[in-house]
Amino acid sequence: MLTKGEDWRAVRSAFRWEIPVRYNIGVDVCDRWADAETKREAIVDVGPDGAVRRYSFGDLKTLSNRLAGALAAQGVGRPDDNAPGDRVGILLPQRIETAVAHIAAFKLGAISIPLFKLFGPEALMHRLVDSGASVVITDAEGADKLAPLRADLPNLKVVLCVDGPKEGCEDYAAFCTGGPENFTPVDTAADDPALIIYTSGTTGSPKGALHAHRVLLGHLPGVEISHDFLPQSADRIWTPADWAWIGGLLDVLLPALHHGVPVVAHRFRKFTGEAAFAFIAEHGIRNAFLPPTALKMMRQVLVDERPEVSMRSVASGGETLGAELIDWGREALGVTINEFYGQTECNMVVSSCAALEPAQPGEMGRPAPGHEVAVLDAQSGEVLPTGQEGAIAVRAPDPVMFLGYWNRPDATAEKFVTGDVHDGWMLMGDRGVLEEDGRIRFVGRDDDVISSAGYRIGPAEVEDCLLRHPAVQLAGVIGWPDALRGQVVAAFIVPAEGVAPSDDLAEEIAQFVKARLAAHEYPRVIRFLDEMPMTTTGKIIRARLRQIASDETETSS
Repeated sequence: MLTKGEDWRAVRSAFRWEIPVRYNIGVDVCDRWADAETKREAIVDVGPDGAVRRYSFGDLKTLSNRLAGALAAQGVGRPDDNAPGDRVGILLPQRIETAVAHIAAFKLGAISIPLFKLFGPEALMHRLVDSGASVVITDAEGADKLAPLRADLPNLKVVLCVDGPKEGCEDYAAFCTGGPENFTPVDTAADDPALIIYTSGTTGSPKGALHAHRVLLGHLPGVEISHDFLPQSADRIWTPADWAWIGGLLDVLLPALHHGVPVVAHRFRKFTGEAAFAFIAEHGIRNAFLPPTALKMMRQVLVDERPEVSMRSVASGGETLGAELIDWGREALGVTINEFYGQTECNMVVSSCAALEPAQPGEMGRPAPGHEVAVLDAQSGEVLPTGQEGAIAVRAPDPVMFLGYWNRPDATAEKFVTGDVHDGWMLMGDRGVLEEDGRIRFVGRDDDVISSAGYRIGPAEVEDCLLRHPAVQLAGVIGWPDALRGQVVAAFIVPAEGVAPSDDLAEEIAQFVKARLAAHEYPRVIRFLDEMPMTTTGKIIRARLRQIASDETETSS
């Protein structure tokens, strides 16, 4: 935990990592508090109908123990110290059972896999096959998605449905009833695997970033400083970001529970600025992680339609915040929004902190205490001087850094200048500049990953799905500039022979992708081409596609 100081230098110089040799996330965020303050509020579960269920740390311990014990009776856990734990997929929205499932998996020595509720069948299939998941915990909607996939998932032995029994699924509540209230967690090392979060790159299928139990401790400095020194009296946190993403799970849920801060669980069926303001006011939210897209939608709410809110901190990440949005935050939310930076493989390594210095629009902040972040020449590994653009990199080893990509040592080595996860610099895949004042200015991504509303989307997965449509011969995907989301997915398509382009066909193709991947991944812009720009080796020249997009955007503006 950070020690608050007068300025950044004092805070950084006073900070020391305290990573124990033996450490388990489930014990830390649940049992530690339950054993000390059984009745302390942990999670406030607000259902879709507005019904509120409150859970203490004592409740959280009992519920996670019962699930862990029942799964252990089915042979789920960690086979031995030399093998990774069984993989447990968690296909649920923000709700109490989601937190319980992650905590139970950690206590078992298993590896949890957060899965986004809006994933389509192909996205789910890849993640479940690649990870070899043996358990999935889901709801009725998720059970229906899994049903047609079961025959191709031989490793999947147990599927639990929190909405009651379904064909091919056991009733979650009944399953847990057989579990003991007392369960002895597996004695895990801080470096033991705990979590796989899938992230998309520019080539190939989504890769699973494997994190150790220490990843939570590695997140804490960045989380604490981005919330102006979390925790403080009466703190109460919420985010509209799904807990299936690292921003919801490791920037909000688990760090808050570590500090004994109540987490309000709720995800809107459809997010609106009006609904967000009303929710924050009604539930007394004091702290929030609000992605830039959410802030932009909230900014559209008229002053006389906004309820009064009383917030202490707001953190945001995913894209650079401009002066206008920061000024709006001070007026509408009563706080200076702190911007943070990271990625699934190495998160929360840079942040601003209004409690220490005024925000500087255009600069995303300073390296968070405990992390060494630099701008360097990606080829030589040489650290560049201030004012010179280069690759943003983080010094390894670092407690927040991933162990590597699941079953992908080649891709892991490519992330490091030296090819060694234990030494040297990890490349974040982004361009930046270290300014004279010591803050880092984000320039842009040096790959083709699309950043849309805080989501990172790999074009390869979308292109693969597009090619499954019978009307598509070739497909190239890029990010298209968008005022609200930063970027949206744009698909350039060469139609199959004999197929005539039309608006109806474009809509059909877009819905085809939306139904198979996820709502944020389908192409909102589709353009038909006679010929795809390609290199002599058969690779799509996405720079040419981006130029087409730029030209069209300039022409229409």
